[in-house]
Amino acid sequence: MTDQVQFIVGTEKRLAEIICADDVMPLLEWGVKAGAGHAALLDSDGETIWEARGGNFNGGEVSCPVMIEGEQAGTLLVRGRGVDGVDPADIAALLGCSLQSLVKASLKRILTTEIHTTVVNQSYEELLETNRQLSISEGKLRELTKNLEQQVAERTAKLERALTRLLQQEKMASVGQLAAGIAHEINNPMGFITSNLNTLKRYAGRMVTMLDYYGSLLASDPAHASLLQRSFRKWQELRLDSICADLDSLIGQSLEGAERVKKIVADLKGFSHIDDSAMAIVDLNAEIDRTLGVLEHRFSVDTDVVKNYSELPGFSCNPAQICQLFLHIIENSLEARPKGLRLIVSTQNENGTLTISFADNGPGIPEQIRNRIFDPFFTTKEVGAGTGMGLSVAYDIVTGYGGSIYVASPPSGGTIITIKLPGQRNRDVTLR
Repeated sequence: MTDQVQFIVGTEKRLAEIICADDVMPLLEWGVKAGAGHAALLDSDGETIWEARGGNFNGGEVSCPVMIEGEQAGTLLVRGRGVDGVDPADIAALLGCSLQSLVKASLKRILTTEIHTTVVNQSYEELLETNRQLSISEGKLRELTKNLEQQVAERTAKLERALTRLLQQEKMASVGQLAAGIAHEINNPMGFITSNLNTLKRYAGRMVTMLDYYGSLLASDPAHASLLQRSFRKWQELRLDSICADLDSLIGQSLEGAERVKKIVADLKGFSHIDDSAMAIVDLNAEIDRTLGVLEHRFSVDTDVVKNYSELPGFSCNPAQICQLFLHIIENSLEARPKGLRLIVSTQNENGTLTISFADNGPGIPEQIRNRIFDPFFTTKEVGAGTGMGLSVAYDIVTGYGGSIYVASPPSGGTIITIKLPGQRNRDVTLR
């Protein structure tokens, strides 16, 4: 299964593969009825794909390019003057706009279909792989039943722990696949929205300038005083003063919203690390920011996140695991204090050892259970409310990279979780 899905639509497809006769012929026939003697759509080689004839070829000839992804893929040809007073250029312009809109709509449909098919196939392959892994685990379990009862109990416990971690990793992988798909689906229309809003802003500015110009012309000629008064009354009736004043603000706010959506999608895709290989050099500060961005929707309005970052060297790791580590720790603080959370995140490079700490103002952890919080399946929540695997998985990730993780609850209150990771890692790392 590939880690990255690429779609190339339009540049490798001919015009006749994107649109069909049922869509195009009604447009060409309309052109003939509107006054053209001949309307035809040609491919990039100049060959006629579809045409409609009106039987009258006197008059001029007009051609319009049909574009796909910025490249000319065909030509619309309109000839003749079937009805007096009808210009073939007008018919060609209307047909050209309609055909271009049809091509864009068909491209979006093809892209959506290909994305959906790929995601479905990937999900099926993931299901097969999960089934294979479960079949292997079942075989090992059957083999263990042949041993002594004590060994069976010990191995079964280890298998349960490993299976829980596997399911956690599978869940993160599924979230990554979903995030990549959502990011791809959202980024395309957001690009159109942002581009169109910027264009609308320019067009609106030109229209306002033209309105002002018309007003100045009327005001400069006393002969148009009556027309100026009527125009001014209509201007006030339509409240064009406030509309013109609000245009920049409204479009600006829309652009800010579009950029916000793009940032959320980028954080989600970056958090999933779907495009990254198993091992990479990452900026731990940036990975913390990504995780905070993904969890931002869970922060209450009175949440205060303080970042005390120091410059850190790159750290060699599996980026998805590091994001998962930070996710479990921050979620623990959120669950401890859903309202009024103050979270202080600090990073430091201490003689080659990378130190990351998360300090919150929650209720703290009682001393009698503090040495058990990293145990698998240990939780203080009600039955069914939590698996007790979050901090256990975090512990395994940290120790798997040769680091250490500590928890403290100072007398002043709250909880401080400190992570220490060895810097200058140049060897491959496998979690234990």
